[in-house]
Amino acid sequence: MAWLKLTAASGRHPVFGDPGPLARASLAHPDVALLADLLPRNGDTYAPDLLTPQPGTDGRRRGLLDEQVARIEAVAQDDLETQVFTYTRTHWSRPLRAATRRVAESGRMQRRLANGLARFWRDTLSDGWPELRSIVDQDIAQRATAIATHGIGRTLAALHPDIEWAGDAVALPKSWDGEIDVTGRDLVLAPSVLSRPGVVIQVDTPGQFVLYYPAERVGAGRDRRSGSIAQVVGNARAVLLADLDTARSTKELATRIGYTPGTISYHLGALHRAGLVTKVRAGRYVLYQRTAQVAGLLDEARD
Repeated sequence: MAWLKLTAASGRHPVFGDPGPLARASLAHPDVALLADLLPRNGDTYAPDLLTPQPGTDGRRRGLLDEQVARIEAVAQDDLETQVFTYTRTHWSRPLRAATRRVAESGRMQRRLANGLARFWRDTLSDGWPELRSIVDQDIAQRATAIATHGIGRTLAALHPDIEWAGDAVALPKSWDGEIDVTGRDLVLAPSVLSRPGVVIQVDTPGQFVLYYPAERVGAGRDRRSGSIAQVVGNARAVLLADLDTARSTKELATRIGYTPGTISYHLGALHRAGLVTKVRAGRYVLYQRTAQVAGLLDEARD
């Protein structure tokens, strides 16, 4: 949703820049355009919560996007109309378009929104998702360590400059005033890559209070020998190359760097196809090592 909103507004991401021609071309599909029409504009902050179904807490990843798309399609008609008609009228400075209202009233909006989300994902984000997920994975590991070491209060206060922790409450500057009692709810911290730099709260799901905050970028605080080469191959792959001065297995790299093994394999495959790493089998393992060419580039980065 964040990437779609940026695309529809012709904006630029502070880290990833222009969403690109594939994202803009995807907007031409009528279901993607319908989805974009339900996103806030011109300073409005409300987006129908049905567009961002919260994932469960069991930690499953396989099929998660398909599950969330299916939940959008299964939204009850009365819930959809409440969010699309009532809440947008309350929180938006613009009226809902007549064509969008007709689709909502027809009972076909849920299916079209689900299709629009799935299509935009395939067109713009699916290929690069392993790298984005590695950023999220690293942030989760860092926050978990911070909570274990310093406690939840100090960790909350460090999530974002706009977040204040008063010992018994989280304070956020928003365009509306209000207090929400979250006693007894699970506090879900959700690092986000594409919605930075803002902070979003979601309190519509019973039993949960979700705080979306900008994840820290991969490579921050890591070996900075890879700094220059990151501009060419990306931060995740630059971190890997910096650590491949010695032949290492996928499992060892995952342990050392903190990415999932699947993410490591994805990036190593791309680096091998580009001729930047070699691989040899040693017993049950395949060992990867950077080439002499990459070692030279890293030496230049150090200089």
